[in-house]
Amino acid sequence: FQAEDGIRDPLWSRGLGDVYKRQRLRPSPFYDSTLKEGVREFTTYNNMLMPTGYGDPEGEYWRLINGVSQWDVAVERQVQLKGPDAGKLAQILAPRDLRNCKTGQGKYVPICNHDGILLNDPILLKVDEQCYWLSIADSNIWFWAKAVASERRLDVEVSEPDVSPMAIQGPKSDDVVASVFGVWVRELKYFWFRESSIEGIPVVVARSGWSKQGGYEIYLLDGSQGTRLWDIFREAGKPWDIGPGNPNLTERIESGLLSWGGDTDEQTNPFEVRMGKFMDLDLSDEVIGIEALQKIHAEGPRRHQLGLIMDGEEPIRPGFVWNDIMVEGNKIGDLTNHVWSRRMEKNIGFALVSTKSQPGDEVKVNRDNQSIKGKLVELPFL
Repeated sequence: FQAEDGIRDPLWSRGLGDVYKRQRLRPSPFYDSTLKEGVREFTTYNNMLMPTGYGDPEGEYWRLINGVSQWDVAVERQVQLKGPDAGKLAQILAPRDLRNCKTGQGKYVPICNHDGILLNDPILLKVDEQCYWLSIADSNIWFWAKAVASERRLDVEVSEPDVSPMAIQGPKSDDVVASVFGVWVRELKYFWFRESSIEGIPVVVARSGWSKQGGYEIYLLDGSQGTRLWDIFREAGKPWDIGPGNPNLTERIESGLLSWGGDTDEQTNPFEVRMGKFMDLDLSDEVIGIEALQKIHAEGPRRHQLGLIMDGEEPIRPGFVWNDIMVEGNKIGDLTNHVWSRRMEKNIGFALVSTKSQPGDEVKVNRDNQSIKGKLVELPFL
């Protein structure tokens, strides 16, 4: 999708509101702000529009690497579990021990089906003893959680709250966010969060974000205040040359960040995509998928995720269609993404390949009627 003058529905100027709950595709509370910033491209994610470019991909990349970038990531919807059995439902959904999870703490968790297949990889945030959020990737986990709660007859309400994250990312993000909230934000541990407000706008401040450059996600708790919140940070960030950006394809591949649904298929289990350390296999069999995961662990996964550095000194067109990875004419797996690394000056991507293949192996990638040589490496690249 590309933003062009004259295509905006007059309803889009009203804020989120009930009208958007009836739409198939919703803008975020920061939509008008991204237009003002000059957004040029959108994608769809969780039935919403997410900015993917402002017309200067190289400048946006280096802003994230060296400075501070402001992102509309309201598409990271929250699945709220609220009620006396909220904690029990969270544990049934996630094969990671949550007993020691404290209020104000987030944890990266896999969510699997009964066969141990990865359905999503959200950040779970414990708001209080009877309220948890699952900050999800692009999928309908709301329906899954609600169905499980009903089937188990749990006393819990599953809903999508009015919560919309905005990310401030990059090595200068600490300075910007501290200038707004105070020095306490510098003490937040990774994935921990705290409720706060700014100029009467209720928010949750979390040290998190889909980059490895450091940063925060500011969870807006009132969708009508999106423009105000954006402007507060835009103004506060001027001394550090803040500018617009988005979850950056190049940086996330360089940093080895998983994209559920992009780097996974309908058979992917957590062990195959480096999520083994985020599971506890001695949990009760009440946890969905735990028995299947125990079996996969005992037998060993048949695939694993590695990096791939391709030959050639010229950028290859980025792609998201899985490409065959070959060794001596036999397919060993798939290249699930690829991009030109501006820091490495190489074409790189993620390989989901047979566990018989190891870092250092030389392979070929079939792409655009070409056979491109490359080498498997450990992740992350940087």
